[in-house]
Amino acid sequence: MEREKSHLAEQFGENTFSFEIMKEKLPGEFFEKMMFAIRHDRPISKETADVVAHAMREWAISRGATHYTHWFQPLTGLTAEKHDSFLSYNDDGKIIDRFTGRQLIMSEPDASSFPHGGLRSTFEARGYAAWDPSSPAFLMKRGEWATLCLPSVYVSFTGEILDKKTPLLRSVRAVDKASVKMLRQLGNKRVTSVMPYLGAEQEYFLVDKKHLENRTDLREVGVTLLGAGPARGQQLEDHYFRAIPDRVLTFMEAVEGELVRLGVPVKTRHNEVAPAQFELAVLHTPVNTAVDQNQLVMEILKRVASKHGLEALLHEKPFARVNGSGKHNNWSLIDSEGNNLLEPGNNRSSKIRFLVFLMAVVWGVHRHEALLRGLVAGAGNDMRLGGHEAPPAIMSVHLGGHLNNLLDNLATAASDVPSSKEEIVIDLAGVARIPKDNTDRNRTSPFAFTGNKFEFRAVGSSAAVSLPNAVMNAMTAESLDMMCERLNDKLKETDDRDSAVLEMLSDIIQETAPVRFDGDNYTDQWAKEASRRGLKAARTTPEALDALILDSTFDLFKKYGLMNRQETRARHTIRLEFYAKTITVELKVLRQMIATKVLPAAIRHQSNVATSLNQAASALGVPVSKLSAQYKNLTRTIDLVNQLIEHTEKLSFHEDKLFEGGSVRARALYCAEKVRPAMAAVREISDMLECVIEDRDWPMSNYDEMLII
Repeated sequence: MEREKSHLAEQFGENTFSFEIMKEKLPGEFFEKMMFAIRHDRPISKETADVVAHAMREWAISRGATHYTHWFQPLTGLTAEKHDSFLSYNDDGKIIDRFTGRQLIMSEPDASSFPHGGLRSTFEARGYAAWDPSSPAFLMKRGEWATLCLPSVYVSFTGEILDKKTPLLRSVRAVDKASVKMLRQLGNKRVTSVMPYLGAEQEYFLVDKKHLENRTDLREVGVTLLGAGPARGQQLEDHYFRAIPDRVLTFMEAVEGELVRLGVPVKTRHNEVAPAQFELAVLHTPVNTAVDQNQLVMEILKRVASKHGLEALLHEKPFARVNGSGKHNNWSLIDSEGNNLLEPGNNRSSKIRFLVFLMAVVWGVHRHEALLRGLVAGAGNDMRLGGHEAPPAIMSVHLGGHLNNLLDNLATAASDVPSSKEEIVIDLAGVARIPKDNTDRNRTSPFAFTGNKFEFRAVGSSAAVSLPNAVMNAMTAESLDMMCERLNDKLKETDDRDSAVLEMLSDIIQETAPVRFDGDNYTDQWAKEASRRGLKAARTTPEALDALILDSTFDLFKKYGLMNRQETRARHTIRLEFYAKTITVELKVLRQMIATKVLPAAIRHQSNVATSLNQAASALGVPVSKLSAQYKNLTRTIDLVNQLIEHTEKLSFHEDKLFEGGSVRARALYCAEKVRPAMAAVREISDMLECVIEDRDWPMSNYDEMLII
């Protein structure tokens, strides 16, 4: 008998306490109570929590679990967990396994050492991790036994939000409410809910772990602070989609095996553009689950790589002079009937609905383009954005010629809707006609519509995607609410709903013209045109992060309950601090590498060249200056060594300046405007020395070695 399921399908979700497992393990009435609470955002009763906890404990222990943890996303951008065993005393003082509803619902990890941006004093330590039942619990096995992980939110004793998940969950509620309200306006009385869906594409590099032994930079900060470009990088354009190397494929299969068992629907794997660069993508899932799954993807990539003698690099730009890594954030809206609201559809009403939700997103980008830029800002992404390999630091929306022509017509006539898809005909026997999407892909656009979803391409590869998606949800909810108000006003003047909707859209299409751009985002001409249109072009993270404290951001977050003004300001402070600390650590690592590796090697090389030159001149009985080519080589080396010493001393000066105090924004700006250029100058000299020193004498692995797996 043939297998009906693939190996992956058979294993899918076996380590998750999914809704299917919950239905199997819980008495019917309690399963219904749980699902009602999840669907309607209602509290879970103590009785229900106790029943769920008992079933979850029995399931987890049967699969080798000994501990549980509330797994949450603090403002570090990573995940956090404190493990507690199931062990407890019974009434007779004997050891038993116990897991109560109270333990399931909440735990109390210390909050004093997590970033808080001034929200509370260090001595105020109490914080609460509260279970998020909308995202399935899962088992994580690292050693002999497993740990039951409970996806959670995290707040302080006084209620301040200290995590990245809570704003996301609140934004889901907001866009659900606004979407259903708009669908009612459009005449749809059947839909009861709308859920944002996310499919994240994760790019990463792999290097052999042996190279970390002599690369302090890769070990400590995950990026090469020094290194001349490889002789053969991506110039031949022969790595993209090439056959995956056997060693890498073995690693990928192990990663997929772990992720599939954790309920992460892995879909795609392939070679990316740069050598040693790869990509993993998952199927679209509800956004609250998808953000958890992306954190798991990053964790599993790192952990499995180590087991295979590899290192997975998630930094946005681990290697200079080759493409960096992003995380394409594919976002859509799905209603309770399974309809994608960003799919044009086949009849007039579905096409009008499509235009409404399409323009709701575009209008949101138009109002909050500076905020979207701020959300993707970071020390790593600054090295990637705008580098003719990734979207620029200017936020714009690509819709494609077909849609933009349609919108331009609507803006003037307010009477047309999208036509059906065309077909691409290939005149070869046996080759089918290919349905043609209404939009081409624009890889230079930071925010592109790709047929039935929006792809936010500017998100960095190491970033947590909670807040970018929270803002996409909130800005869309805001657009839909504003559209409803405008539509109500127009319906006071006419009974023709379609005409009123198209007239309302016509106004918004004209208003959003500045943010819509289908051309090459990499050109200098676009930068000038974007400035003329009034679009922001923040070059560095400190500039970009200022968007977090704009009145428009405060108003958006307050209106939809994402965060209050103090919590938002705290995130601005935390992001600035993290940026400055990251560059400060990089500065120290660079100084150490120059002092302990590069300079000693360069001075030895200089001495060897001088000795060789003197010996040759002595043997020939001529002055060393007569050996002009060799003499020039020596003087060039001496000059580079002198420059390296001088520029490294400047790094010491900049490090001292950073410790003189000042506001956190001033320190971050100093890092961007002074420290980063000074580090680049040191690197340039070191990389020139690397090109003249013998490979056997160079004290660290070079790019040619590291970029080949």
